[in-house]
Amino acid sequence: MYDDILLATDGSDGTTTAVTHAGTLAETYGATVHVLSVIDTRNRFESPTSGIAPEAWNEAERDRAETATEAAVAALPDGVTTERVHPSGVPQTEILAYAEAADVDVIVMGTHGRTGLDHYLIGSVTEKVVRRSPVQVLTVKLDEDDAET
Repeated sequence: MYDDILLATDGSDGTTTAVTHAGTLAETYGATVHVLSVIDTRNRFESPTSGIAPEAWNEAERDRAETATEAAVAALPDGVTTERVHPSGVPQTEILAYAEAADVDVIVMGTHGRTGLDHYLIGSVTEKVVRRSPVQVLTVKLDEDDAET
């Protein structure tokens, strides 16, 4: 049923719950988990007055993405085969492109459950992936207990 699972992570608090679900699926089906964290190239602070240079932004994003994937891989059960992926671009676009290129069977993503003004202003990468995904998407409500630790 599942040979290849795409676990998309941004390394934010609470992602342990999504990693746990991906790990359980991988163990059950003997699947490979493709752990992906996008190096977000949309530097919203790049301007003469706001102060983060493109090179500094990209380096910080690369470090964040690598840290996120390593943390997720470390939290997966022993024996689960993994691939680490760090594409650069817009998160939802890169997640969908990788899912198609790697021919994954399911995408596992956490959701913060933002509503109202937060949802309108911030948007939801998970929602955009769900709406456009060529494969099933398992959304996992991120555990508030995990976010506090």
